[in-house]
Amino acid sequence: MDWISILRNIAFEIRNVTLPLFGAKEAQIPVGRGAGGHVTEKIDAVAEEIVIRILRQLDEPCILVSEEVGTRIFGEHPHTYIVVDPVDGTTNATRGIPFFAASLAISNNPRLSGVTHGLVMDLFSGAIFCAEVGCGATLNGRRIKPSQTTCVDKAVIGVDLSAPGYRSVQLLAPLLARIKYSRHLGANALELCYVAAGISDAFVDIRKRLRVTDVAAAHFILKEAGGIIVTPDGEAFDAVLRPTQRVAFIAAANHLLLQDIQRLMRIS
Repeated sequence: MDWISILRNIAFEIRNVTLPLFGAKEAQIPVGRGAGGHVTEKIDAVAEEIVIRILRQLDEPCILVSEEVGTRIFGEHPHTYIVVDPVDGTTNATRGIPFFAASLAISNNPRLSGVTHGLVMDLFSGAIFCAEVGCGATLNGRRIKPSQTTCVDKAVIGVDLSAPGYRSVQLLAPLLARIKYSRHLGANALELCYVAAGISDAFVDIRKRLRVTDVAAAHFILKEAGGIIVTPDGEAFDAVLRPTQRVAFIAAANHLLLQDIQRLMRIS
């Protein structure tokens, strides 16, 4: 099965239905609740409908794990997991901020560590980040790798500070005091891919609010590119593939930069 071609086709079709809704009030219309209890807006629903339609047409048993519909089985005796966030950065998309993405991953078991293919499309520009196990990662067909920046003082670092909670603020304070070039653009899958491509140097989200569906593809792309992603405790980054699973991580271009970030956060 040529999974990269399938994921690419899904992403292009998602782009076709979401771009007309970009910045439109219609995009924000509530149409139900997602598997995690959040409100599903129209732009999310029409994007997910594309995924479901294409998977129904495939002659391949699979298990869909998606932010909106939850877990859905296609065919008999499936072993392949398709992990999807049809629109990562929904608020950006509905407000007219041109930074939102489709995140699509294939896994051969029900954990992040089983991901074998990943694709993230910037739905505004059409740029495609993708990776296949053992083959490295690409941006629009060109090989990518993380930056060689090794210290926080010189790094462009993304930090998700959306409803961080008091404990997260305490841990992040020494890091934030040192960062000269902080960024947060509002679509975590794309921000991880920016680290993979050397556009930014690190991305930190220790809130444990982000769903595994948001990062399944991007974490794999980052690893295939040669970057590093760990838990806030410095352990290997892994999680069960279910739509309600929440994750937290520190992603960095290289070990030296990761160590500098951990030192400031007093994590060894």
